[in-house]
Amino acid sequence: MNNNALLSALSLCRKAGALTTGFDPVKDSVFTGKAILVLLAQDLSPKTAQRVRQFCEDFVDCVELPLTMEQLSAITRKPAGVFAVTDANLAKLCKGKLPHTEEE
Repeated sequence: MNNNALLSALSLCRKAGALTTGFDPVKDSVFTGKAILVLLAQDLSPKTAQRVRQFCEDFVDCVELPLTMEQLSAITRKPAGVFAVTDANLAKLCKGKLPHTEEE
């Protein structure tokens, strides 16, 4: 799948106000039930990725993106490796742009 299509979908989420960025804000959105989909940058540290997967478990899908934090900073305008999509339709759009992988 084309990474530009995924970047465009994430950019649309940000413009719609449906993209939460950063570890603590994403954690809060998961625990308050606002997060529909959690996304991790490809180059996120393994320890941080494990922590995010743990707090997402049983609440929301957590997927690794085929994009680095540097590539994602074009959308967010600041370096971040953890994102949450808070709109169901936009989450479905983003999932559709992800490369197909095995369900966890």
